[in-house]
Amino acid sequence: MRDDDACVLVTTAYLEPGGAVDRLVREAGFRTVFARPVDRREPDRSLRTAVGEAAAVGIVAGTDPFTAEVLEASPGLRVIGRCGAGYDNVDVAVATRRGIAVTHTPGANRQSVAEHVLGLMVGCARGIPQSVADVRAGGWSQPSGRELAGATLGVVGLGSIGRTVARLGLAIGMRVVGHDPHLDPAFLEESGVAALPLEEVLREADFVTLHLALDESTRHLIDGAALRSMRPGSYLINTARGGIVDEEALAAALGERLLAGAALDVTEREPLPPDSPLRAFDNVLVTGHIAGATAEARARSSLAAARQVLDVLRGRTPEHLVNPEYVTARAGAL
Repeated sequence: MRDDDACVLVTTAYLEPGGAVDRLVREAGFRTVFARPVDRREPDRSLRTAVGEAAAVGIVAGTDPFTAEVLEASPGLRVIGRCGAGYDNVDVAVATRRGIAVTHTPGANRQSVAEHVLGLMVGCARGIPQSVADVRAGGWSQPSGRELAGATLGVVGLGSIGRTVARLGLAIGMRVVGHDPHLDPAFLEESGVAALPLEEVLREADFVTLHLALDESTRHLIDGAALRSMRPGSYLINTARGGIVDEEALAAALGERLLAGAALDVTEREPLPPDSPLRAFDNVLVTGHIAGATAEARARSSLAAARQVLDVLRGRTPEHLVNPEYVTARAGAL
């Protein structure tokens, strides 16, 4: 497919006209339309309007919600390419029924996310944000922190990102244990990471970091019972998806001082609501879903997503196709 009037819509907020993705799409013979920033008060309506007005055949997508209503806004839509590993913001079942391919870019931001995890661990262990705030307010307190070397790091989810986090932990002298339903024996043998059941990881780790996709099997995986089983004085870190953690249960556990603290780059609702109980705790660090937000990761991810969108529009099979079943629905619609 090559049609100078066919449109590829870009909804990824950090991409701009004239950039590498824009040039790639236009050189392939498609118009590029950049959506206005989504109205956070009405994200579904805002996105639906942008998709409908563009009459897009392909979308290079960020984290905005591609619901059934959004997917129906452009009858000619053929593919959504997610810039990132997660695709829980896309209603894949509806996309499949409508013959719309969904792709993603696993691994493109693994180094950036892993480094952010390391930064959050150091921030928790040394109380860096609290010390900065104290000095800014005129104080000069010097509480004792702790070293990461010698501590136990528990990695829940040993995919591309989880393995990179594990290697960083090993490099600074941490003992690393991990849990994953689909373990890679070669990685375990090469790295020396100990594979344990989830309950044992939670019980043994000083720092628990989550690297799982969000689906019905992982939603609220870290609930009240899981939090109560964690080692006293430990920290929970989540850079995966907010829904993996029951935030009400986390607030309760922090209130009971069952944990030393938590560091979250993702929350169940984003942005974090003003009335979230997590805002009351000085030992909770929250960053605004920026773990993968480096120039390097964004360049890799967005170009990979755009290439896969173009692959589908050209009749090729993309590298990371989420829903191969879309082909059957597509063929039935033609």
